[in-house]
Amino acid sequence: MQLLALLMAFGALGLSGCHSLDLYQQPFGEPIAPELEPPREKSLVSLPAYRIAPPDILSIEMLRQVPLPPYRAEPYDVLNIEVMGALPDQPIGFTYMNGRPMRIPYLVEPEGTVDLGPAYGRVRVIGMTLDEIRESITRQLRQILASPVVSVSLARSAGTQPITAEYNVGPDGTVNLGQYGSVHVAGKTIAEAKAAIEQHLSHHFDSPEVSVQVIAYLSKVYYIITEGAGLGDSIVRVPITGKETVLDAISNVGGLSQLSSKEIWIARPAPSGFGCEQVLPIDYIAITRGASTDTNYQLMPGDRVFIADDDTLALTNVIGIMTGPIERAVGITSFVNSTIRGLQTLGRAYNQRSGF
Repeated sequence: MQLLALLMAFGALGLSGCHSLDLYQQPFGEPIAPELEPPREKSLVSLPAYRIAPPDILSIEMLRQVPLPPYRAEPYDVLNIEVMGALPDQPIGFTYMNGRPMRIPYLVEPEGTVDLGPAYGRVRVIGMTLDEIRESITRQLRQILASPVVSVSLARSAGTQPITAEYNVGPDGTVNLGQYGSVHVAGKTIAEAKAAIEQHLSHHFDSPEVSVQVIAYLSKVYYIITEGAGLGDSIVRVPITGKETVLDAISNVGGLSQLSSKEIWIARPAPSGFGCEQVLPIDYIAITRGASTDTNYQLMPGDRVFIADDDTLALTNVIGIMTGPIERAVGITSFVNSTIRGLQTLGRAYNQRSGF
């Protein structure tokens, strides 16, 4: 609710023209309008439902993968076959281990048969539907058993590509599922992406069911910008997951550098359509030495945490950069003059030895 109130406040500002919310000059501790209060360390808010975007990484797990009927058996398929009324010492479909029944899978061998065991022999199943396989096994078992009741299901299809894996969201916003094609997931929540993938796979499977998770949040980030005291700025891009604060950001760059001052603020882009940015000053001393949470703000996607440089060091470096060419020119001139004087001395010494 707090985040919604903040967005509504931005909207009100947007309707009256852009008046940037700049809290930089506002004294620390001075009250802010409740609807404009940014979330802090002790009042974290939940971000809106995460929307997938490149280059996020998704984990997709196939929970139900049954080919569309009528499925016809192929070599190296694995079948579940159970028979009620089989011989007591040679059950079909399960065995006992440590007194507990355990399912036995049956492989469709390269020649197209399944081996039901020594007492029952092999049954040809290749090219048959599951119902046809059940009828064929029943006919053969009736030669041995009085009233066999057979059930057959597909445990694994040899021609079905496994789907469970990790997938990168491509630049076009899709995940590539291999032989099953690509599914567009960019801009969707996890629930919407799950529905889109299941709808796409329904052309290949009977009532497919998948689980989707984001395992690498790479599309929503904040930036840490550290001034280099005239020697160039450093920019670090950090993925955001929803609970990062200013202290988290500073720890991600190993703390303040020798070139940095304790002048820090957040530059927060305006919400889409509002056109007004927000500037939040940070009291570094208070949130580190005093454990104050007042300015240890929660970071939002797109935030810029700006760490200003030390003015004295910056001035020193600028002066060094400006005087560097002069010092080098003076040094070169001194080197040339000393070289000429040395050559002249050597020349006079040579002339004296030669009698000139």
